[in-house]
Amino acid sequence: MDIPQGAPARARAALRHVAGGSSGPAVDPQLRITLNFHPDRPAGEVPLLVALARDGAYHSQFVTGTSNGGLTAHPGGDRWRWESRIFGGAYDEAAAHERPVYGALDFRRQVVGAAPRFGSSHFRLRAGVLPRATFCYPDSAAEPADFGVAAGMSLIALAEADERDALDDYIEAHVHGGVGLARDVEALVLDACYRGTPVDAAARHLPCRVEWHPGYRITVAGLLRHAGYRGREYAELGARIARDGLVDPRAIGDAARTGRYDPQDLKKVWHTLARFGAPEGAGTACPVGGGCEGRTAG
Repeated sequence: MDIPQGAPARARAALRHVAGGSSGPAVDPQLRITLNFHPDRPAGEVPLLVALARDGAYHSQFVTGTSNGGLTAHPGGDRWRWESRIFGGAYDEAAAHERPVYGALDFRRQVVGAAPRFGSSHFRLRAGVLPRATFCYPDSAAEPADFGVAAGMSLIALAEADERDALDDYIEAHVHGGVGLARDVEALVLDACYRGTPVDAAARHLPCRVEWHPGYRITVAGLLRHAGYRGREYAELGARIARDGLVDPRAIGDAARTGRYDPQDLKKVWHTLARFGAPEGAGTACPVGGGCEGRTAG
């Protein structure tokens, strides 16, 4: 593969290592990497989007110390160990800000981004990011054996043939060399529930276009109907934080900011909403007869 000119030395080493174990056709240049996240969470003492506007960059878990997945990004932790294996030790001695940023390849062209498991909204990155990205399937937490780069990747066929849960069948992407909002982001795509909110206002200060998708929502009845997905206690928690009988990302974010609820419990509420309350075009719909709520919020 052609290593992008100007890429940092550690990024070049990581790209070469993954390319050495990759094969298959080149990625369609029309596809995009997305970074899913919850836009209404705090980043330290300020709202996340305010912090992003201030910093001008999207940082990895090693920098922020926060995550919508596991919290193991520290020397010797699981995330550190997974990266050491995947990238051939390229980042073993790296500073936090040198490490890759995680997203997913939106090969299904979903309106909600490629990996809604990690948030209702997403940054859609420019095509120019693809050559300095590596990929794996499944998620790196599963210790995958299959990898790819933009110049050669067989992971799409693997993902399409797999029968994993709809929240778990994304192709993980690792963007090397940093993600600058002005340089690398094509658009911020927000859930419709944030229209007219402080999230909407803060998004206008970012150096990228703002777009909207139709939004996630589910009725309390629908949430309880799918209580077996993550556990009844989480469905009942969702019922407690609902607004006017509905749960949407804003209701979960409001609950998170009160500090009264365990973030890991709220994450399980989000998973149920993301799986069964997705808008049309989200790619997380249930099989026929599966009782998904979708946009009807039944």
